[in-house]
Amino acid sequence: MPATPGRIEELTPEIEQIAAAAGCELVHAELKGGVLRVFIDKPEGVTLADCEHVSRQVSALLDVLDFGASRYVLEVSSPGLDRQLYKPGDYDRFAGRLARVTFEDPATGRKKTVVARLRGLRRPEQGDAEVLLEEGSGEPWGVPLKNVKTARLEIEL
Repeated sequence: MPATPGRIEELTPEIEQIAAAAGCELVHAELKGGVLRVFIDKPEGVTLADCEHVSRQVSALLDVLDFGASRYVLEVSSPGLDRQLYKPGDYDRFAGRLARVTFEDPATGRKKTVVARLRGLRRPEQGDAEVLLEEGSGEPWGVPLKNVKTARLEIEL
């Protein structure tokens, strides 16, 4: 019997390959409370057929690997309009969009949440990358990427 992977992170490369073979990008995979969630995306939008295809392939992979010591539920979906931002490149990809960003304030050490316009990610040659945000018509300001706890797009109508 094959060895059971210890964590979902160990399966991420295989899940990325499955998503890519289906013409999709793996946005994020997580295992929480017995639910394995796989979020996929593609420029023209994710269809139900995309989710079904990726779900069947990931399920087959998990069966071969004898994944999970106990029961789990596999969910494959798009990240949605209010998607969470997981990768550094997401901040550039969604520049111009409104986002709710929760971060640890470097000055006070306290957790703070703002709703601001993303202006991308600044990657200085030295030092840490910063998420650039703009509130109202003010000047963009930066939050160290390492201090960002969560960032999620806001739905704009």
